[in-house]
Amino acid sequence: MQESRKIRVGISIGDLNGIGCEVILKTFEDARMLDFCTPVIFASNKTVTYQKNALGFTINYNGVHDAAKAIDGKVNVVNVWKETPKIEFGKETEEGGMYAIKSLRAAVKALKEGKVDVLVTAPINKKNIQADDFKFPGHTDYLAKELDGESLMFMVTNDLRVGLLTDHIAVKDVAEAINPELIRTKTRIIEKSLQMDFGIPRPKIALLGINPHSGDHGVIGKEDDEIMKPVIKEMKEAGQLVFGPYSADSFFGSDGYKKFDAILAAYHDQGLIPFKTLSFGNGVNYTAGLSKVRTSPDHGTAYEIAGKGEADHNSFKEALFKAIQIFKNREEYLELTENPLKKQKVRR
Repeated sequence: MQESRKIRVGISIGDLNGIGCEVILKTFEDARMLDFCTPVIFASNKTVTYQKNALGFTINYNGVHDAAKAIDGKVNVVNVWKETPKIEFGKETEEGGMYAIKSLRAAVKALKEGKVDVLVTAPINKKNIQADDFKFPGHTDYLAKELDGESLMFMVTNDLRVGLLTDHIAVKDVAEAINPELIRTKTRIIEKSLQMDFGIPRPKIALLGINPHSGDHGVIGKEDDEIMKPVIKEMKEAGQLVFGPYSADSFFGSDGYKKFDAILAAYHDQGLIPFKTLSFGNGVNYTAGLSKVRTSPDHGTAYEIAGKGEADHNSFKEALFKAIQIFKNREEYLELTENPLKKQKVRR
């Protein structure tokens, strides 16, 4: 990235009938946000103007046809479509999903081409995004396909980080999906992300058990004894600071999580219910393990309040700040670790 320009934050607009555009516009109504980054929203002038007027915002923006033409000090809108999609606040429509995907695809393309530095995604509806050419359960799976690396859903705040072994799968399929290789892979992604993206050289990671009370020595399931414990032992013997499996019901209530740099939960609700309870709407969903930085707020489309001007934009703002921070941390990490022998020769 050139030193002369600010970090460019690509922003996909999400479901047009949800609160995505509202939390984006609320965030940048505060002109001080433009001191931190250059926002590039992927939508259209007409769509943003409609939302702006419907919600009573006075924010100004700069329309461009290419993210590379974004201007520092302004809110930029890339015109991804020329037509005027129908906006029906609070309704799950096929059109709302179609334009959410158009925005996402354009933003990811610009990210891959280096026209934006990071990506922050507004919420989508996992049902109405489904199409013949888009069959992904959510952002994470799509980004894993488009960007190099192995993805991991990583929910983060300043003092709590929770990753998931399995994410958007049915509870009945969780135990069967977890195997030693998956545990090794997800733990490795978290460890690398903590080092590269969060500046923690020797991270301590806790793994939560699959079954209640981590199986109670086989009384409530054998998966923890037969799968989790042997892999954790193997990783510890290899020098990784990995601990567990811990009983999930008491782990967060006893403040046990504060002793670790990250927690790896076995399945979606096991990790996200305590995370969202403790983060009070300031949490961020970060996709770890990819070649590019992507974050999003920790909430959904919130159809029930869409179009009413009631949406809390704090999580979106935190997602923006977290993307910028991770991008800077990653640049510093790569600079420090890239070919150290060559750097020593240069210094001589």
